[in-house]
Amino acid sequence: MAEPNFTTVTPPPLPSVESAPPPPSSSQTRLVSREPQHVRITRDDTCSCFAVVFSFWFFVSVTLILGVYGSLIVELGPETSIVFQPSPLFVQFVKVENLEAKSSPGPILYGTYGYPPLDVVTTWGVTRNVSLPSGSHKEWKYYLNKGSEVNISYHVSSTSSFVFLIIADGLDSLTQWLENPTYPNITLSWNMIHGIGIISQEIFWSSSYYVAVGNLDEEVEVELNLSVKAFLHNTTNAYYKCSLTSSPCSLNIFFPDGNAAVLVSPGPQQENASNEWSVKVSYGPRWVTYIFGIAGMTLLMLWAFNHLNTLQCAQEDRVGVTIEEIAPQRAPLLSRKDDDLSSWGSSYDSLPQDEEDLEFLPGGSIDGKFSGNGETSNNTRRLCGICFDAPRDCFFLPCGHCVACFACGTRIVEAAGTCPVCRRKMKKVRMIFTV
Repeated sequence: MAEPNFTTVTPPPLPSVESAPPPPSSSQTRLVSREPQHVRITRDDTCSCFAVVFSFWFFVSVTLILGVYGSLIVELGPETSIVFQPSPLFVQFVKVENLEAKSSPGPILYGTYGYPPLDVVTTWGVTRNVSLPSGSHKEWKYYLNKGSEVNISYHVSSTSSFVFLIIADGLDSLTQWLENPTYPNITLSWNMIHGIGIISQEIFWSSSYYVAVGNLDEEVEVELNLSVKAFLHNTTNAYYKCSLTSSPCSLNIFFPDGNAAVLVSPGPQQENASNEWSVKVSYGPRWVTYIFGIAGMTLLMLWAFNHLNTLQCAQEDRVGVTIEEIAPQRAPLLSRKDDDLSSWGSSYDSLPQDEEDLEFLPGGSIDGKFSGNGETSNNTRRLCGICFDAPRDCFFLPCGHCVACFACGTRIVEAAGTCPVCRRKMKKVRMIFTV
């Protein structure tokens, strides 16, 4: 008799509850959904930071070019010396142009390696004969260095008329001060003169000054003799010399040490000559500094902004990872769900209403009664996972997990805590009664 052939058929494996991937927690879902918005916000903030920084440094550059190192008009008298020493970081050259078209010799531009000493003393004088109608005035502008001294001898034709004589500091004229009496008082000497006399004034700082004479009474003739003891800068060691005639003069500024431009006017000419010069001084910007300065500072600020933003994002990621790891670390505190009947019915899809949440308990009812066999009764008397003292006699809403005693659960709910198992927001805690 032939032996029967038996074929072994292996049944397909049943799906394991434990191998099923856990549902994503609310924190994981929140982090993933927030990532595109976070990247978009960072990109928008970077563009805004770039625009603000670029605009700020562009405004600073324009202020330096047009404001600090903008062109200016200088009024020079006879035997005058003035120094221009701009920063070599922002200025590439100094351009000087004579605005007075005269055949007589004009000012001379010198170039020195350092700031020239103020040790040359010279004396010059000039006579002014003016006719002043009632309510008129006349003024003359000079640039005087520190230590200079002005002596003015006067002669007024009418002994009964008073004329005021002013020596004041500044580029503004007497007209502006008369039109606006609240203008800051920069007068060094104010005198009411008549007849014959002399006035002396010492200069304490290098600046532009004007001498003005005005009349408030009947028309008078005034004769002024100015004698000035002036201090000039020493240009003996100058390496550059250019006379301002019909064409302008330009002096390059050395980088990074720098140098100085010294403008010197000649002495008084013949008596009928004006002996005054109006000179325009312009600064040529060093464009390399401005371009690389704007680009460098913009990139530096962007790097600092992105670095701080990266640190903030890394901190947020660490907080998110910590929240995700809390649930797996606390899961071993509870037994498997198929063994622990006290946690039956727990679900992330629990209804938010308190009465509907009670339906998850097998055999449970709204009155809180719990019926089951001896195994269930033994599991419900397991110790609290928080205090390890009282039995587990409560469950949380809406998740339905049973891991603590009623006292510990009440404290967690009052503190607005979360479930130790699923980290869901706890609304209420319900007592479990066993029979």
